[in-house]
Amino acid sequence: MFAYYLNLALRSFGRNKALTALMVLTIALGIGASMTTLTVFHVISGDPIPGKSARLFTVQMNVLPDSQYEPDESGESLQMTRIDAETLLKEAHGKRQAMMSAGRAVITPTTAGQSAFRVESRYTTADFFPMFDVPLRYGRPWSTRDDGDHARVAVISSKLNQTLFGGADSTGRMIQLDGQGLRVIGVLDTWAVNPRFYDLTNNEFGDSENIFIPFSTAVDLKLALSGSMWCWGDAPEGRTALSAPCAFLQYWTELGSASDAAGYRRYLDNYIARQHDLGRFRHAGEVQLRDVMQWLDHNRVVPSDVRLQLWLALGFLLICLLNTIGLLLAKFLRRSSEIGVRRALGASRLTVFAQYLVESGIVGLSGGALGLLLALLGLAVVRRQPADYASLAHMDTTMLLTTFVLALLSSLVAGALPAWRAMQVTPAIQLKSQ
Repeated sequence: MFAYYLNLALRSFGRNKALTALMVLTIALGIGASMTTLTVFHVISGDPIPGKSARLFTVQMNVLPDSQYEPDESGESLQMTRIDAETLLKEAHGKRQAMMSAGRAVITPTTAGQSAFRVESRYTTADFFPMFDVPLRYGRPWSTRDDGDHARVAVISSKLNQTLFGGADSTGRMIQLDGQGLRVIGVLDTWAVNPRFYDLTNNEFGDSENIFIPFSTAVDLKLALSGSMWCWGDAPEGRTALSAPCAFLQYWTELGSASDAAGYRRYLDNYIARQHDLGRFRHAGEVQLRDVMQWLDHNRVVPSDVRLQLWLALGFLLICLLNTIGLLLAKFLRRSSEIGVRRALGASRLTVFAQYLVESGIVGLSGGALGLLLALLGLAVVRRQPADYASLAHMDTTMLLTTFVLALLSSLVAGALPAWRAMQVTPAIQLKSQ
């Protein structure tokens, strides 16, 4: 029966080419606009580490001196001081834990003809790699012992490995970073989590850093930091010294399950209480523990203009559907005499409804195909914008399927009222008028 309805729909399209083309174009414009913004929203609001995000938690503490304490403002925005981060790292109450900071350093290639260039770097601890499921193409990450030994080792990205060593296995090779020699022990495979949830003080979107170095080594070599740093007192030994009154570190822990968060929170509360008892501050102190998705939501990673554009695009789609309803009503009711004859020959109202709903669906799928092309064009325009997330605006399989599902559902919703009106046509009146 569906094949018969399909044949009738194609014949109808042939008799009303201009009207059919207008309906297809109307739906295509709505689908193209909505799928462009929906794809961008999908890319930047998705789970960056699915299957694990509920077990990864970022820790924030307000351990400011009393003169700087502002619970309503500073308590939720502070990063960690080095003394607090290293203490938590040493006590290791989570399954895994890592402290880190971003940096920028200059690579001096050993190959003749290559100029020095600056790269993004990350100074962290050994658990960073297994905790965030970082894949390695060659070699291995460093160990906890390497952290303690201040080992002069590095893990580099595949992009940097291609630039310096032509993509070959470079483990054991030496690189010059800010004039200091480091031995490559690992090369990343393709890895780019977006948003870069583990450090939102730098670029929230983009490729991973080019080089990863033990934090202890980076401090020894006095490598430059990047990102947010706030100091509230003098730091005669340097702002990265263990006792420096500066908050600049991100701290993440992996727990065995999401249900372990309550116990870990109690541990943090007890840590704050110990610091209070030691006389470090007189206020109550504050601690925040958020998993990945809570952290992204708290920091409003999805820009407000993207949310607004999404609602505007969906509103535009709704307007397109209202216009499509009007066009379908005009088209179907012009065929009242045909409907009357079919009803007189024994076709039921449900049969008429199904026939015209199929016709609406075919219009929707045609509009979806054209809308997909418009969406791809729209995403190409987005990628040319200066926004950090622009380069990520690509349609994946999920969004590709969503395009046609949305087009089909939209057309069926738009066609329901015209099809219902068509099945209400009275055969006797139509036959009498003929």
